Amino acid sequence: MSETTGASYAAAGVDIEAGDRAVELMKEWVKKAQRPEVLGGLGGFAGLFDASALKNYERPLLASATDGVGTKVDIARQLGVYDTIGHDLVAMVMDDIVVCGAEPLFMTDYICVGKVHPERVAAIVKGIAEGCVLAGCALVGGETAEHPGLLGEDDFDVAGAGTGVVEADRLLGADRIRTGDAVIAMASSGLHSNGYSLVRHVLLNQAGLALDTHIEEFGRTLGEELLEPTKIYSLDCLALMRTTEVHAFSHVTGGGLAANLARVVPDELHAIVDRSTWTPGPVFDLVGRTGNVERLELEKTLNMGVGMIAIVPQESTDVALATLADRGVDAWVAGEITDRGEHTTGAALIGDYAN
Repeated sequence: MSETTGASYAAAGVDIEAGDRAVELMKEWVKKAQRPEVLGGLGGFAGLFDASALKNYERPLLASATDGVGTKVDIARQLGVYDTIGHDLVAMVMDDIVVCGAEPLFMTDYICVGKVHPERVAAIVKGIAEGCVLAGCALVGGETAEHPGLLGEDDFDVAGAGTGVVEADRLLGADRIRTGDAVIAMASSGLHSNGYSLVRHVLLNQAGLALDTHIEEFGRTLGEELLEPTKIYSLDCLALMRTTEVHAFSHVTGGGLAANLARVVPDELHAIVDRSTWTPGPVFDLVGRTGNVERLELEKTLNMGVGMIAIVPQESTDVALATLADRGVDAWVAGEITDRGEHTTGAALIGDYAN
């Protein structure tokens, strides 16, 4: 009589030992992304953060956000480069949190894979930890889930959630904005982490470009350009708040510059941004030209070279620009706040981009 073998988790495609190996490999990186308020270490059921630190606040408000990096993960998968995508994840979460003036405190991540390759998972966490250092927050924990049968062996996705804190009377937003305020633009590092479904469709599917194609305008390969990490502005924004008066920030993500700026402008006011004050990077032109994409479609999908906006009083402009320059952030006055008048939207772009 033949002997049969019972079903097992491993036979179903889940490798617990590989998961344990991944945890061991990522520990050294998680240790680098800490704050003094973090208690315990990696491996617990929950991350612990000493909230007694908030006693220094008169009325602390907790800010939270969650996000992913979209189909940019497929570029990382195709290139076999896994240690930068975490920067994108931290930027998407923590730069949302800092918009209200909150200091990033801690973050957790969720990594979903078709098959656990310990070194790959550790590389992803390395990028997340490095991003947390750049954002000034701690990485207090996360989850790696193996989904055989639902994802291919090389497929993965990442998501994260973060928490920050802001003093109630320092909360930024629409109620602080006034007519005459300056709109200061901070340059993006490239495409960041939005619009990759359009970018991939145009450049990879329609044009058939290979990721290892050298693009003269980039001075590097297409893949290297598309995988450029998202700029993390958190500490730059906090520095701006320490040195001068800031009324609002706007993180330019899905929806583009005008739509995200409109989210923080009060109903009775209008933000006007002059395109002629900057030149979008060559990657934006390549997408538009190659796919014959209309400018309005580009602008509501991609950041077009601006990753973060600060709205400050006119008298704070010089100090704000000097502070950002000292921190190595390329920034400029791109527009102003006006009365709403006949405008039907909260923000608009005018003029043509500089050459």
